[in-house]
Amino acid sequence: MQKGACRGVSLALSCDLVFLNPFIMERETSWESHSLENIVGGIGGFNSFLELGNERDKGNTKVSVDLILPDDLLELILAYLPIASIFRVGCVCKRWNEIVSSKRFLWNFKHSLPKKPWYFMFTNSDEPTGYAFDPLFRKWYSIELPYIETSNWFIASSCGLVCFMNNDSRSELYVCNPITRYCRRLDELPVLKFSDYSAMAISVEKASRCYNVTVVKSKQVPGNFYQWELSIHIYESETKTWATPLAEVLTGWRGCGDSVICNGVLFFLICSTGGGMPENRHGLVTYNLSGRLSHDPLMRGFVPMPCPLTCARLMNLKEKLVMVGGIGKQDRQGIIKGIGIWLLNGKVWQEISRMPHKYFQGFGEFDDVFASSGTGDLIYIQSYGAPALLVFDFNQKQWKWSQKCPVTKRFPLQLFTGFSFEPRLETEP
Repeated sequence: MQKGACRGVSLALSCDLVFLNPFIMERETSWESHSLENIVGGIGGFNSFLELGNERDKGNTKVSVDLILPDDLLELILAYLPIASIFRVGCVCKRWNEIVSSKRFLWNFKHSLPKKPWYFMFTNSDEPTGYAFDPLFRKWYSIELPYIETSNWFIASSCGLVCFMNNDSRSELYVCNPITRYCRRLDELPVLKFSDYSAMAISVEKASRCYNVTVVKSKQVPGNFYQWELSIHIYESETKTWATPLAEVLTGWRGCGDSVICNGVLFFLICSTGGGMPENRHGLVTYNLSGRLSHDPLMRGFVPMPCPLTCARLMNLKEKLVMVGGIGKQDRQGIIKGIGIWLLNGKVWQEISRMPHKYFQGFGEFDDVFASSGTGDLIYIQSYGAPALLVFDFNQKQWKWSQKCPVTKRFPLQLFTGFSFEPRLETEP
């Protein structure tokens, strides 16, 4: 191809693909009608194509993208589009639909520019509806999650997959990709369904795409408030089976409601049942998922909290264990005076940042509970009482508000919560 023709094609492509940018499509905040299932099923006889004009000879020549670009080059170009635009691309024509649905395109998309994690905010406590925030384009999208019934279910995410566990029996589990809406129900836990406290985590192995789901259950020993039975249950997607490699009785401690997997190690919080000083009411213990046959007692790996905390949450930020927690006021029980972020180095917590006062005031007065979630380089924090969302960039150590969520508080007791996840097309449960 001649240099002039190449230059014209390049210019035309850069102009014509502008329509895919979500900034141009401000009014369209939902892609449910553009999902992969709807695109494949509704393609019909729709086979229109874009025509590119030659700037030097507008009256005589019109060049079709389909005639100029081979599939492999078009795949590479489309793979660098924002993920929300991929669904719209599939509606352009039959050829483009086949491209974005192919395994080769998913491989190209996986290795294109890194995507920042999104945050899904529930806007209704009775239905799994809400909006997902894209920090790259600072835009909210309307998304409905499959299978999950209410926002109080246990939720964990890893590498594009999200795991849900119901809050009633705590034995009904689903793993899904919230972008493609592909979902799988896991076999029920082969143990007693009900427990006093539970914590769930998921970890995806990027090379094999296999995943593990862990559930930590804690149940009081009958007639003894200070002793609690703690068990760890692991689901392996490769074998589609559950295993219970650990069951142990803790004295003076019980499991809490939060856990995460980093570098093959399960970290989870425990709470004191015997009183004590505020700094000793919570702690962290670990379990090596690769060394199931032999392990030390859980309390041997005990890590104390850096200070008295409320609503502590554990996060995997690029295989680094990070914790977000509310720092309580000494004179006002149930009210926090700030929010801190810590990184675990060995068995020592290193303080990374504290929420600046101007942002803390922006939430109003916190009670002792708030939502926080993070993955990749970003941590999201929000008050349960308002849809305001604050973002902390772990690499740049910067705080900033998200774009305003397109929902308003309708009644005083309305609660908001959410979770972060990586938007991916290639990951399947």
